[in-house]
Amino acid sequence: MLSRKTAVITGCLQGIGQSVMEVFARNGADIFACSYRQTEEFEAHITALRAECGVSIVPVYFDFSDEASMKAAVKTIQSAKQPIDALVNVAGINRDAYFPMMSRQEMQTTFDVNFFSQMAFTQYIVRLMQRNPAAQKSIVFTSSISALDGNEGQCAYAASKGALISAMKTLSRELGPKGIRVNAVAPGVIKTPMTDALTAEQLSHNLRNSELGRVGLPEEVANVILFLSSERAAYMTGQVIRVDGGIG
Repeated sequence: MLSRKTAVITGCLQGIGQSVMEVFARNGADIFACSYRQTEEFEAHITALRAECGVSIVPVYFDFSDEASMKAAVKTIQSAKQPIDALVNVAGINRDAYFPMMSRQEMQTTFDVNFFSQMAFTQYIVRLMQRNPAAQKSIVFTSSISALDGNEGQCAYAASKGALISAMKTLSRELGPKGIRVNAVAPGVIKTPMTDALTAEQLSHNLRNSELGRVGLPEEVANVILFLSSERAAYMTGQVIRVDGGIG
């Protein structure tokens, strides 16, 4: 589905981001795999995935909250002189706390990482995308059902992910005429290190309205992102796709 395409994917170290990297590689995409830190395990995984799929996977390490680090990462991507066909923004943080107990600093940090840094990085990559105006391109943001439905203890997280949806809607209008589609996915309760930390009671509470009655898998979200990033979704832009097992 993505043969001869080049994708930039953030949050590749674990969870949904890592699954997106794997699914894209197995569908023929060359990848700039962005992560906030380098580990031997991650490097070994990339090496194995390259060998399995016969694609290029270049790790790019940077801190989303550090402007200089982000600029250095963009220069690394730019220096490869490969046209960028797809951007998938997965990186993010969640600082759960009930509203009366949440500090202003925690709210600002959540927005800095989940929204402002995402916008800054997307702006850089869009500039690279526009250097190849003939090709159709795609951007996918990872939001959350919390942004659509709200969730107890996730005021800042939900609001930051909701801001991504609002930005996505506007960017789809701005960038559509330039051949860049912009969409978002809104995952529900997905098996990631974030949900692994939940107690059985918390997990049951979060799944109480799920029609499928189970936790989703990262690859199930990744497959939807693959579709949105491919030519099979060529007439889709400005959309939010829920991947939530029927919670909504």
